[in-house]
Amino acid sequence: MAAPQDVHVRICNQEIVKFDLEVKALIQDIRDCSGPLSALTELNTKVKEKFQHLRRRIQELEQSAKEQDKESEKQVLLQEVENHKKQLLSNQTSWRKANLTCKIAIDNLEKAELLQGGDLLRQRKTTKESLAQTSSGITESLMGISRMMSQQVQQSEEAMQTLGDFLIYNNLYRLHHHRHCHHHRKCLLSVEFRCVLDT
Repeated sequence: MAAPQDVHVRICNQEIVKFDLEVKALIQDIRDCSGPLSALTELNTKVKEKFQHLRRRIQELEQSAKEQDKESEKQVLLQEVENHKKQLLSNQTSWRKANLTCKIAIDNLEKAELLQGGDLLRQRKTTKESLAQTSSGITESLMGISRMMSQQVQQSEEAMQTLGDFLIYNNLYRLHHHRHCHHHRKCLLSVEFRCVLDT
C-alpha cells in the first residue's frame, strides 16, 4: 500500500499537469481572440486563476520533496519541481506574447472599423448632398408648375374678361338694334296710316 506522502505527491503531479494543460489552452484562446477587449480581459482572468492553482501545487510538491526521508527521492522530486517551475515561466512568457498579439489584432480591427466608419460618413454626406440636389430640383419644378398655372389662370381671367366685354357689347348692340327696328316699324306704320287717311 502506497504511503500517504506518496499519494499526495502523485495527486500534486496530476493536478500540476492538468492546470498546465488548461493554461496552455487558455493561452491559445487568447491568440485566437479577435476582441472585444472585454473578451480578452475575461480570458486573462481565467489564466491568472489557473496560474495561482499551478503555483500552489508546485509549492506543495516542493514541500513534499523536502520532507522525503531518502535523499535520492528528495532530489528526484526537487528536479520535478524545477521542471514544473521552468514550464510555469515558459507559460508566462507565452501568455505575455499572446496578449501582445491579441492587443495588436484588436487595435488593427478598431482602426479598420474607424476607417470604415469614415467611409460611411462620406457616403452619408454624399447621400445628403444628392438628396439636397434632388430636393432643389423638385422645388424648382414645383415653382415652374406654379408659374405656369398662374399664367394659365391669368389667361383664363383675361379670356373671361374679353368674353364678358363681348357679351355686354353684344347685348347693347341687340338692344340698340331692337329699339331701332321698333322705331322703324313705328315710322312705317305712321306712314301707312297717313296714306290711308289721305285716300
